[in-house]
Amino acid sequence: MRSLKFRQLIAKEWRELLASRAYWLLLLMIGPLVGQAFITAVKLYAEASGSGAGAAALPQALTPLDGVLVPTFGAYDLAATFFLPFVAIRLISAEKQSGALKLMLQLPGSIGAKLAAKGLVLLAGWVVSCVPAFVALALWKSYGGHLHSPETLNLLLGHLLRAMLSIGIAVAAAALAESAASAAIVTLGFTVGTWALDFIAAGRGGLLQQLANYTPTAALRSFEQGLLRLNTIVVILVIVFSTFALAAVWLNTGRTLRHRLLSTLALAAILVVLMFGAVSLRTSWDLTENRRNSFPAADEAALRQIREPLHITVILAPEDPRLTDFEQNVLTKLRRNLSHLEVKYTAGSQTGLFEGSEDHYGEIWYEMRGQKIMDRSTIEQVVLEQIYKLGGINPPAASEEAEFPGYPLAVQPVWAATVFYGVWPVMTILTWWLIRRKVPQPS
Repeated sequence: MRSLKFRQLIAKEWRELLASRAYWLLLLMIGPLVGQAFITAVKLYAEASGSGAGAAALPQALTPLDGVLVPTFGAYDLAATFFLPFVAIRLISAEKQSGALKLMLQLPGSIGAKLAAKGLVLLAGWVVSCVPAFVALALWKSYGGHLHSPETLNLLLGHLLRAMLSIGIAVAAAALAESAASAAIVTLGFTVGTWALDFIAAGRGGLLQQLANYTPTAALRSFEQGLLRLNTIVVILVIVFSTFALAAVWLNTGRTLRHRLLSTLALAAILVVLMFGAVSLRTSWDLTENRRNSFPAADEAALRQIREPLHITVILAPEDPRLTDFEQNVLTKLRRNLSHLEVKYTAGSQTGLFEGSEDHYGEIWYEMRGQKIMDRSTIEQVVLEQIYKLGGINPPAASEEAEFPGYPLAVQPVWAATVFYGVWPVMTILTWWLIRRKVPQPS
């Protein structure tokens, strides 16, 4: 009986979603957005592959993940940031403003089940909006393009979690705010706040950097790099469930304001505890075909022998290219192999042009077992040598690993413009018109 009632809730919320103009606008716009990103990416990929000028100059650097998939799916990051929240807000705010929420609360079933039905329907609606992305993947394969399944599925998972986060924030904002406009402002404020946190925390380390690692932009970036982090998944899921729990607290108008405030504080305390626990999870998987996030297998085996904490002090400014290289080519890989790694950034300026301690700028200090070593190199093998010295480990013998071949492909995006700029909008409008005849429209 309960499953039947829940299916009825799902059916009711699905009808509400199909009656939403915001959702149809999302579907209408997502096709051209994906199309523009895909067509541009394929053309640039063809140029880098030597289109019209012979072979590619550096084929090892040509991967479909970076060249085609990430730019194409970037349209969904944009949609999840600016379009999807309005669809979610509409499902909550419309019921609050029309008075239907009071009637819904009187129906059998918990408020949690009703919100779960809304969340599942919104997620299903997002999956439907991903059809243009799957069309883009099919077109890329038809051109002879290569796809590595693990990194492709990892990217899809990242965007799915990104959408869930947007839905959760929007639902919580709609429950707290009095109107849809106020909820939209709260959601936009949260988004801008995460951008500011991501910008301010760049290269600063400490608690601020740890928090910035779980902003929507930073979390999605790890999936775009082909890295699957357990802590990122857990943190996002914890935030999503917390936002729905917060919405359940504030939509339950039968409770007093004092009760809802106390419940919110308790929920916030639980969220903090769970997030700190999730941050300590170090398990991660490099799903890229070229193993860009991993050291050679012999070096990883050697690093796993180190049990002592390693402290690294970096005297490089956030905008220094050497810090970017050090982060991407060394620190990202070290965090996957050393369970006790602490990185401290001590540069006094943003660019490094006017450092007070010029004699020390550019130094990188490594400390373990009370011993310190300083080096200025950000090259992977040089850094590993310093760590092996501190750890008292013999460097592994150099092993010859198969070189990543790269996948150059000089093709043009045939039929893509017709599909994304013509077929998709026409099909969306036609489907909306057919459904509109069957689904009653809200007044």
